[in-house]
Amino acid sequence: MAVARHQGLRRSGPAVLEMCALAALYYGSARLGLLQQLVRGQVTPLWPPSGIAVAGLLLRGPRIWPGIALGAFLVNIALGPSLPAVLAIAAGNTLAPVCSYLLLRRAGFREQLDRLWDALALIFLGAFTGMLVSATTGTGTLALAGVLRPGDFWPTWSVWWTGDAMGVLVVTPVLLVLRTAHRPKNAPPYRWAEALLLAAGTAAVGLLVTSHIPLLFIGFPLLIWAAFRFQLAGAAPCALAVSIFAVIAGGERSGPFAGHDLLTEMITLQAFNGSTALTALLLSSVVSERNEAQREIARACGQLAAMAARIATGDHRPMLAHAEREQDGDAAQTRERPSPHPEKTASDRQ
Repeated sequence: MAVARHQGLRRSGPAVLEMCALAALYYGSARLGLLQQLVRGQVTPLWPPSGIAVAGLLLRGPRIWPGIALGAFLVNIALGPSLPAVLAIAAGNTLAPVCSYLLLRRAGFREQLDRLWDALALIFLGAFTGMLVSATTGTGTLALAGVLRPGDFWPTWSVWWTGDAMGVLVVTPVLLVLRTAHRPKNAPPYRWAEALLLAAGTAAVGLLVTSHIPLLFIGFPLLIWAAFRFQLAGAAPCALAVSIFAVIAGGERSGPFAGHDLLTEMITLQAFNGSTALTALLLSSVVSERNEAQREIARACGQLAAMAARIATGDHRPMLAHAEREQDGDAAQTRERPSPHPEKTASDRQ
């Protein structure tokens, strides 16, 4: 019994640490998101914790949902209005990413986001559909608690829903990219210079967006550049940065948001953030699919060239048997060669 208990503790220890880390990330990102609150000090146009929660479930599995619940409870306990309301809001904030995770897994979502289907699934299932749960639960709870006036229900609901959805659209892709981020090997110097130029251009766009000049649209050429040249690894961080700059400008009522009421400001801001996220995700996934198709065509051309060379030299052995022998030889070499990542498990490769 003691040995079994010790083994159980060893297995549950990493899971508990992951839950605590997720709760800490959720709480820290929530405090940052609340800096730009618009309704009652707890409804923001960009809610990063929703993106962190969905990414955590996709990368580590549904067993870490208590970390989301703990982070949501710690965030809302300081906001009120009462303990039952806090528990209800925290439950909605937990159920929403879990629903998004289940919908994405049901749709065959892949974390690489290298297919158009993956981008569409994240947009319409992970963001727009899953976050309906948190927005409806949270706004309904505030209305039942008497915090919201009857006429404020739908404006608050719209801000809550779009804020959570934007968190999934702009934060989750960045975290999925960071999972496989590594220093590129043998990258030519001009690629590093191009990446630095893209980062500098994004910073310049941020300065213009947060100024009194209404130039939100100049972020889209950067998104297109990042998607074509760096795919998701460049488009996702660029979209996140541009969206944050837009949220800051909206909170300060500067640039294109100056002189408008809250409803007009929210429509403009969320339309821009949604367009930014859609452009980055859809374009980068399409470019990734195109690149994969080009590699498949190149491999097929190589096989045809090898077949033509064998026919020209008089080798009339069946090509299929020859290819099978080559594959068997490659498999044997792979078995003999040690894995460069022996520490990765089956769940890490999925």
